[in-house]
Amino acid sequence: MTDSAIDWATLRADFPILDQQVHGHPLVYFDNAATSQKPRAVIEALTGYYQRDNANVHRGIHELSNRATAGFEAARRRAARFINAVSPEEIVFTRGTTEGINLVAQTWGMHQLKAGDQILLTEMEHHSNLVPWQLVSERTGAELVYLPVTGDEALLDLEAVDRLLTDRVRLLSLVHISNSMGTINPVAELCRRAREVGAITLVDAAQSAGHCAVDVQSIGCDFLALSGHKICGPTGVGVLYGRRGLLERLPPYQGGGEMILSVGYQQTTFKPPPHRFEAGTPDISGAIGLHAAMDYLDGIGRERIFQHDQDLARYAYAGLAEMPGVRLFGPKQERAGLVSFLLPDVHAHDVVTVADQYGIALRGGHHCTQPLMRKLGVESTARASFYFYNTRAEVDRFFEVIRKIQKFFGG
Repeated sequence: MTDSAIDWATLRADFPILDQQVHGHPLVYFDNAATSQKPRAVIEALTGYYQRDNANVHRGIHELSNRATAGFEAARRRAARFINAVSPEEIVFTRGTTEGINLVAQTWGMHQLKAGDQILLTEMEHHSNLVPWQLVSERTGAELVYLPVTGDEALLDLEAVDRLLTDRVRLLSLVHISNSMGTINPVAELCRRAREVGAITLVDAAQSAGHCAVDVQSIGCDFLALSGHKICGPTGVGVLYGRRGLLERLPPYQGGGEMILSVGYQQTTFKPPPHRFEAGTPDISGAIGLHAAMDYLDGIGRERIFQHDQDLARYAYAGLAEMPGVRLFGPKQERAGLVSFLLPDVHAHDVVTVADQYGIALRGGHHCTQPLMRKLGVESTARASFYFYNTRAEVDRFFEVIRKIQKFFGG
């Protein structure tokens, strides 16, 4: 199937939430980098589980528990296929990208890092890939080092890699696609170079997994984290991929039921991965809904989704660039499906507030990248982020509203 053969309007109709008005205007949802909307297939999967199969997993032998367990583990197998993991045993269910990164930080980081070691991050990281490593650094003495970004385009300074990626670096952890800039990082190349100095690698795929094909074997990373709610799935569920040999050497993240083989009053033996890292009752319905979301996205084709998102981003970037005084952030070329911008003398929160009155959902703020905002010399930006159910007509409506905002604040 070619891109022109996709009936995007029909796909849009799969999302009931989009068929509404906000403040008397048709909803234009441009906040997809914060969370995506959910198709009927996901909503029906959640409803179906609670109507027919609701029971706890793994611990029962009655029919409902068997069904719930089958659905939960089928979701694990589906997640392995979604990112091309070698086996389902490399898939740990989490609450999202943030918990996935924290799991690696508290298990691998706290037990492997020491004073004199370095953790290499980038200056565009989301707080979820900054704060966990700051905590680890404080407790282990490991040093935080950052690959710099250059100018408003916020591209990684790849010339700095040779200088910073030394044999002192024990971990390279970086974002695949920047949630605030739309920068697409060369993660496969950077992971390859990290392996050459013996470093472990972690990729934050929160903004990429639902928009483009993500293949952990091609990337060559040791860990990769993603969130269900950003890929048309439910909130509260995510995936951590870990290379099996590494997972087998990690201690548990939390203690409780489900992750044990045997418990005594003085000592416990633990299950092998991935169950070792899934203490307590998991988000069963979330995993089942995530399975439906992955099926839905792959039914469209993530390569096609990526092309569609990039087309809208290029169109939006070009239109904003023609408006007087607009400051644009992120790459001029090869950007992902979002645009961050500022209007002259208008706070980003004012842009978002007024746009909402016209039914347009944007995001304004630091986007959980405060250090990057400070480097760029701004407190915040306004952000329009796109997905496959958005259209050029919606971008045109966005342009109209931005012009009205400029006129209003310009007097």
